[in-house]
Amino acid sequence: MAGLFDLSGRVAIVTGSTRGIGRAIAQAMVEAGAQVVISSEDAADTAAAAAQMGQTGIACDVSDDAALAALVDGTVAAHGQIDIVVCNAGITGRPGRFADIDMDDYARVMAINLRSQVVLCNLARGHLAASATAGRGGNAVLIASLSGLRGNGAINAYALAKAGVAQLARNLAVEWGPQGMRANAISPGFIATELSAPLLADPAFMARRMGMTPLRRPGTPAEVASAAVFLASAAGGFVTGHNLVVDGGTLITDGS
Repeated sequence: MAGLFDLSGRVAIVTGSTRGIGRAIAQAMVEAGAQVVISSEDAADTAAAAAQMGQTGIACDVSDDAALAALVDGTVAAHGQIDIVVCNAGITGRPGRFADIDMDDYARVMAINLRSQVVLCNLARGHLAASATAGRGGNAVLIASLSGLRGNGAINAYALAKAGVAQLARNLAVEWGPQGMRANAISPGFIATELSAPLLADPAFMARRMGMTPLRRPGTPAEVASAAVFLASAAGGFVTGHNLVVDGGTLITDGS
């Protein structure tokens, strides 16, 4: 069974992988045997995280198409192939109602959270196709969000973009499938990360949110990372176009 999750001989790009969920995914893939290209928009953070994990680091602002192309080209130059693309980089943007939305902020959220994933997947497509042909299972894992599956009054552009990410995975699965490539999404719920620290420290929020979550606890980055390894590996070889919800049951509960 362990062999089904083995990523030895694979090369993965993980965007936004210097902290939080992205870093956990990168580390889990390294532990599964993959060579992982660590990437974020901050060159110093990228270099530090890559050194700590013993991997290649390539800084990339995912809102810049040329930088995305350089990320792909740099990965191939360093490792000769790309087998897995994990599109994790994202920003939350300003909270609030659509009636009050700042359209410049909206454009940036959509560019980073959704457009960048389209561009990166297109840039990597030929390499993923070669991976599939070679029997290495070329595939993409796109990080969406529980917020893209539920209506809400304050998470505007972010939720809309993440809903689009899940649809992108479905569309790519249909488009890529005949060439043996797969595409899936993961929708994390409330995960304990540095970014969620203020919410974790808010007793009123935590009481309300955990009351809506059957497992009554936040998730961990490692639990999202393990789902990514499953989808990227032979264990998930017949799974494509899926949006795997990792949320402790928040989506399906009635709050009782």
